[in-house]
Amino acid sequence: MQQRLCAAILLLEAIAFGLSTPVLTSVEGVGTSGLWIGLGLTVACLVVAGLLRYPWGLWLGWVVQVAALAVGFVVTAMFFLGAIFLALWATAFFLGRKIEVERARWEATGQYPGTPDDVGS
Repeated sequence: MQQRLCAAILLLEAIAFGLSTPVLTSVEGVGTSGLWIGLGLTVACLVVAGLLRYPWGLWLGWVVQVAALAVGFVVTAMFFLGAIFLALWATAFFLGRKIEVERARWEATGQYPGTPDDVGS
């Protein structure tokens, strides 16, 4: 579940950066560096989404999130977009892990967490 949630966030992020690339190059006037930054992050999101099957792929996702936040140093408005995707990534990362742990517990014990038999333990 963690991989699926994180991959979904990375795919949405790739779309957002792909669509924001023309804004980086024309409206903000950062020129070709904006093109390379936008396209680089778009490709990075797509590649890392494919690498999430490996344990280190999740940590590469954190690197992409930091890089997305760092784009704000080039275009200030991107701090906002980077922060939103960082929050979404963190939620997907930790919530996905929690779901996997609870699902494994449920499969091992046959008892779903939070049932009346589970209260107080």
